[in-house]
Amino acid sequence: MEYRILGPVQIGTGGQEDALGGTKQRTTFAALVVADGRAVSDDCLGRLLWDDRPPATAAAQIHTYASRIRRRLAPGSQLLRSRAGYRLVAGPEAVCDHRLFAEHSRAGLGALRSQQYPLAAERLAAALALWRGEALADTTDLLVEAERPALEEARLEALEGWVEAELILGRHRQLIPELTRLVTRHPMRERFRALLMTALYRSERQAEAMSLYRDGRRILVDELGVEPGRLLVRTYEAILSGEVRSLMPHQLA
Repeated sequence: MEYRILGPVQIGTGGQEDALGGTKQRTTFAALVVADGRAVSDDCLGRLLWDDRPPATAAAQIHTYASRIRRRLAPGSQLLRSRAGYRLVAGPEAVCDHRLFAEHSRAGLGALRSQQYPLAAERLAAALALWRGEALADTTDLLVEAERPALEEARLEALEGWVEAELILGRHRQLIPELTRLVTRHPMRERFRALLMTALYRSERQAEAMSLYRDGRRILVDELGVEPGRLLVRTYEAILSGEVRSLMPHQLA
């Protein structure tokens, strides 16, 4: 059985997907999953469900959501009442997708640092494959605002690592379309831009790589009033000197 929050919030079992009813019940379940076994107070759940305007029946409604969730859990999992809150203990038959993502991502980034590039690409690809859309979809905006940024940052870090491993393995031409999309979506994220510059240069597109640097510098100066960071500058300098073919992206940081 899978507890899924990296996309629409669901409990998956035997090929079936349980969307857990309405938005507030999904939000309650997702908040408990994200807490990773820590207790979530009624007050916290109330804020995530109703902001600062909880109804008089808030405690009773949370109790109802908890009871419904409890009936859907994997064997061995427990939803425990903990003082003025609830704590979800995932049993051995339950797989939490965000925990599995973190495990694959941690292993993949470690392999990248130790120059085990095929392993890094494999583990990071496995981590990214767990994402089925935007994390915490179909929950309240309050939960999304509280928890999605950290999850999304972890996804982007894993994606950067996967691209770097693939680039080191010589797949620069295949990476250019995806990297172009990523730079467009995240114009201020300098590592994506540096990786695309490297891929372009290694694909005999030096002029485009240099233009990409100039575009990035203009965006940073005009919108943030800052110069490019060390990684972007050193990538640009390596392209100018021709060293980028022998240097790996992480060596430019």
